[in-house]
Amino acid sequence: MDKKVSVIGAGMVGGTCAQRLAEKELCDVVLVDIIDGLPEGKALDLNEAAPIELHDAHVTGSSTGYGPTAGSDIIIITSGVPRKPGMSRDDLLGINSKIMKDVVSKVAPLSPNAIIIVVANPLDAMCHVAYETSGFPKNRVMGMAGALDSARLRFFIAEELNVSVENINAFVLGGHGDTMVPLPRFCTVAGIPITELMSEEKIAALCTRTANGGAEVVKLLKTGSAFYATASGAVTMAESILKDKKRIVPCATYLEGEYGINNLFVGVPVKLGANGVEQIIEINLTDSESAALKKSAGAVKELVDAMKKL
Repeated sequence: MDKKVSVIGAGMVGGTCAQRLAEKELCDVVLVDIIDGLPEGKALDLNEAAPIELHDAHVTGSSTGYGPTAGSDIIIITSGVPRKPGMSRDDLLGINSKIMKDVVSKVAPLSPNAIIIVVANPLDAMCHVAYETSGFPKNRVMGMAGALDSARLRFFIAEELNVSVENINAFVLGGHGDTMVPLPRFCTVAGIPITELMSEEKIAALCTRTANGGAEVVKLLKTGSAFYATASGAVTMAESILKDKKRIVPCATYLEGEYGINNLFVGVPVKLGANGVEQIIEINLTDSESAALKKSAGAVKELVDAMKKL
């Protein structure tokens, strides 16, 4: 195929990303991991499924180096230590920042025109590492956060109202963590605001569940963290870029004054196309929404500042 996406990290998120990319026939995929045989084994397994799933995308696995990633259109970075029960995303800061720096320093020179989608946690802080290490322009480094968080909220709304998820639109802004900012007045069911369909108390409960969505999955799994929806979030971003769809997707992007936030990766709605983040969409927020977003940005800044001291 004429497009190539490299997925760094062949664990549950990375393997599922490779599967979704291939089965959507978006591109050829290169799956990389440091564990001997893991990416090669998953690649072979996915290729052997291709005649059944009826696609001609090819998956290549590499545990011996990053050479096969050269010339990638998109690099999805999932590598890092996943959360365990009782851990916050922030607990992963030290070890995952080192992994991110090492990975980006090796893959970026091989694909100087690529777009980087960061998935590893703590997401917003890892975007800073990727941005600074790669030297890429800000439109070509982004984090998968809002796509996942808004999907969780959409599902919770659909479940509560017993309607199709296809009818639900939702927005979640801010950092990918407990301080994220769901915006109920922008959430709709077939165009109808959810504020017309459920009580303030129920909406607040769904927003809280969304903010704790990752922790809820971690607690249930006990030995890992979310990967199906996480991979889907990354792949929907990759699809908009590869097909130049110009979709409006909430994701972590580098802000320089937008929403009153400077020099931080924070989740906001953006237009995703062939050039990556092609436009940051600024919506008018109420005073309370703006305050919540700035509080969330403050939590991101604390992480970034802490990371600089490591």
